[in-house]
Amino acid sequence: MEDANPELESFREQWRREVIVRSNKDWPPSVPSKLEPKTPESRLAPTSAPRREDSGEEEDIITIKKHHDLADKDFTSRLGGGGILGNSSNSARRGSVGADDAPLSALEHYEKAVEKESQGNLGDSLDLYRKAYRMDASVDKSYGNKYFPPSPFLKPLALGPSSASWTVPTSVRPSLQGLQSSTAQLITKFASTPIAPAPPPTEGSLPPACPIATIPSEILVEVLVFSAVADIASFVKLAQVCKRFAYLVATEERVWKRVCCGSEFGFGAMHYDYRCSIFGEPLPRDNEGHLHSHPLQNELGTTAPLDTSPVAFSLPHTTYSSWRLMFHARPRIRFSGVYISTVNYIRPGASSTTQVSWNTPVHIVTYYRYLRFFRDGTVLSLLSVAEPKDVVQHLTKENVAFHSTGAAGSLPSAIVKQTLRGRWRLSGPAGPSNSEEPEGDLHIETEGVDEKYFYKLHLAIRSASSANNTRKPKGNKLVWKGFWSYNRLTDDWAEFGLRNDRAFFWSRVKSYGL
Repeated sequence: MEDANPELESFREQWRREVIVRSNKDWPPSVPSKLEPKTPESRLAPTSAPRREDSGEEEDIITIKKHHDLADKDFTSRLGGGGILGNSSNSARRGSVGADDAPLSALEHYEKAVEKESQGNLGDSLDLYRKAYRMDASVDKSYGNKYFPPSPFLKPLALGPSSASWTVPTSVRPSLQGLQSSTAQLITKFASTPIAPAPPPTEGSLPPACPIATIPSEILVEVLVFSAVADIASFVKLAQVCKRFAYLVATEERVWKRVCCGSEFGFGAMHYDYRCSIFGEPLPRDNEGHLHSHPLQNELGTTAPLDTSPVAFSLPHTTYSSWRLMFHARPRIRFSGVYISTVNYIRPGASSTTQVSWNTPVHIVTYYRYLRFFRDGTVLSLLSVAEPKDVVQHLTKENVAFHSTGAAGSLPSAIVKQTLRGRWRLSGPAGPSNSEEPEGDLHIETEGVDEKYFYKLHLAIRSASSANNTRKPKGNKLVWKGFWSYNRLTDDWAEFGLRNDRAFFWSRVKSYGL
């Protein structure tokens, strides 16, 4: 029988060996430790199985492992060994190394945690992170100082003979006061940063030329002064160009001094006494140079002398530590736009007397107040139901004078024919006759709807920013404090109610220019 079926017996024997190999987990047998070589290289090498006498069996076993032990072979290859014995020796070696290199300090725990995290072992890394932070709460800073030390400042770029006077950083600058501490420290780090040119457009090409990086410091400051005088908003946006410009915009006091003392946006155009009459006529002067009010307005006029020097009104005092902070924080009037107050309220309507209704009608009333100030001390006031988009472009002195006679009533600019002319002044210690008034109030006098009346408005200059904003600029919001009417015939004052009136908010109008 056996001679008749040799192939069947061979298949059965091969199958038995395969079952034994797959069921015996300890195969091949481990070699005694005393037979292991002493060298580290041989200790890490996998131990081969005992040689079989039958070469056919060895070939069969190799074939079986090739087809059925792929998972085991992949596992051993990932661990760096060639077999089960190699894996055990590798794990023993790693255990001994880990025992010798056990972390002791908080920094060593943190380093070990970073290593475990990079290997994907998030559980062990989390435990090591916790141990590190229990030992030292600021271990992350120690790790950053060890592996990521702060780079030293670059040397100042010598752009001109006097560039060192404004490129050397200082620990505390008065011009940076008023900013948040983190922002001030960041801007201070930009002190030695040069103006970097634009990167090359393509790889291997030359970078474009940057002539402004080679301009001497004196000329660069003059360029910034012209930019600030032309448009202060565009000058501030230069801080977004590069780090060097951000430092200059925040700290260059020569630019901010010119802005504060000038009449374009600064306090050179602020008036702390009336400079003209209600109708825009200049006040007469006596032999001593004093200004006198209009003869029809002696009750509201002033006879105090005025100092026409802009520096007298704009020198910073103890409240402001720098010209930049003074420009942002000191109350002032803005001329490149219009102040608008939007009033909305509901009033009940009248019910019909001829029919029965189940409800009472109501009226939603909306109107606007406009105030536009001029540098010569005059102001235009308008109360209208027209929306700002239909009014602001026509709110000029020329249109008001043209439509005051009632001519050309069909033109679009006729919407400003009810505009009232007036004058304005600020309160504060800068005015010689108003030294006892608190700074920050605005007084406006306008003509009335009739010749025998004129109006007086008392407003407070505030900021439209939130209360938590420490850098909120003044001058973009006017809050009501009082509104009166004066009758020149009867010498009576009457106060208007301000229950429905709202504050004025400044809105820039590009057509006004400066």
